[in-house]
Amino acid sequence: MAVYKDRKRGSWYVQASFCDSGGKRVRTTKRGFASKREAQAWERDFLARHEGSLTMTFEAFWAVYERDRRPRVRESTWFSKEMITRDKILPFFGDIPMCEITSQDIIRWQNELTSHRGSSGAGYAPTYIRTIENQLACVLNHAVRHYGLARNPMLATGRVGGRRAGEMRYWTKDEYLRFSEAIMDKPDAWLAFEVLYWCGIREGELLALTPADLDFRRMQLKVSKTYTVLQRREIVGPPKTEKSNRSVTMPRFLADELRDYIGQMGIAQDARVFAVDKHYLYREMRRGCALSGVKVIRVHDLRHSHVSLLIEKGFNVLAIAERLGHESIDITYRYAHLFPDKQGEMARVLDGERGADELQG
Repeated sequence: MAVYKDRKRGSWYVQASFCDSGGKRVRTTKRGFASKREAQAWERDFLARHEGSLTMTFEAFWAVYERDRRPRVRESTWFSKEMITRDKILPFFGDIPMCEITSQDIIRWQNELTSHRGSSGAGYAPTYIRTIENQLACVLNHAVRHYGLARNPMLATGRVGGRRAGEMRYWTKDEYLRFSEAIMDKPDAWLAFEVLYWCGIREGELLALTPADLDFRRMQLKVSKTYTVLQRREIVGPPKTEKSNRSVTMPRFLADELRDYIGQMGIAQDARVFAVDKHYLYREMRRGCALSGVKVIRVHDLRHSHVSLLIEKGFNVLAIAERLGHESIDITYRYAHLFPDKQGEMARVLDGERGADELQG
């Protein structure tokens, strides 16, 4: 590789060659650098990237990470990772060579996150900080596993964000019924919330539903895809996790409501049942809360409301997890405070065992 001055244009350029994954020698030229120093910096990063050296900057390694990981994740997932990285990580770490990132750098970056205040004076939520930290950890762990980085410097600092969100908000059945009655003037919104509350599926799963996903004989709703809008493009892709692929049995009244609605609207088998987006659901949620007077919750909190109803009716963790497309340990962790006091029940049973032994003695 070499750096040259373009006498005609007055700029600098780099001529480079490297071996591709098939062992073939490839030559390339990069032009338009304002100074020799900029051209040499690009040359160093290019050489490091193609030789697998971690003297490359974090920003250069991010390009490597993107090449390796982007084809393996959902488009919506990658979009989130990229937005977080470009907004919250690259401004701090972009120019630092990968092999020179220290735990002190991590601490200073974490302190910036925790001390950040927006125009309203509010800081980032602990769960959002944890999401940002997780993205940095993913990139550094990738460098450790596949490119020879000696150690992830985050291991020495720990995390400052929180895994658990604030107080879980959900509706009781009575609150939901008051809300539902208030929005019956819009059949599509009313029925969409019926499905969300009585089936506990995610918004994206709801919006991807087609009549072909509904088996009215078995009263089953098949979840096999999710709908989202990215940069004004509608995307229907696989659901959030492998376990999210599932069939949810509907109560009979809901199956009847859906069948009548699809018939009245003349919806084709491969068309979306609810041809709206998440913003429409958010607006209707706010409108329904205002009309009914029930406390304001998020659309996603209808999923929590569904779980609380199932727990109240005595269903166990395994059955609830299967219905929601979760691991049972996730249900236990997120909703433990809603389950009955099993510790007290255990103590009473054991107390009875001791009493029985004394009577036999």
